[in-house]
Amino acid sequence: MKRLLDFDPLRGVSCFWEYKAGTNEVVLTHEQDVSKILDQNKALTNDDDRTKRGIDKDFWHYATIPTVVEIEWKNKFGVDLNNPKHKKKIFQLLNHPDYKYLKTTNLVHTIKEDDAS
Repeated sequence: MKRLLDFDPLRGVSCFWEYKAGTNEVVLTHEQDVSKILDQNKALTNDDDRTKRGIDKDFWHYATIPTVVEIEWKNKFGVDLNNPKHKKKIFQLLNHPDYKYLKTTNLVHTIKEDDAS
């Protein structure tokens, strides 16, 4: 049986607790309606002039990463969005086809090893 453990109204993230008797496991899952974020990302991606203006003014909104993806990356890849040492891996994930929907541009940014500190 799945039970709501917590809800973050600011981010719209629900945390559920579930006990699986067959395997004697407790599982925590996080759910979030990311449709608005993804729709906004897609609209921004399709606006090439916005990207050009942003780069010209030394500011570039490259991606919007929902909280549930942040949690997934932490659990699956050990990537912490708040750790400056993880910048290179963050951009590698953002540029991977599985996560391209998080980007707000069609351009690609990479981090060199000496920039990853």
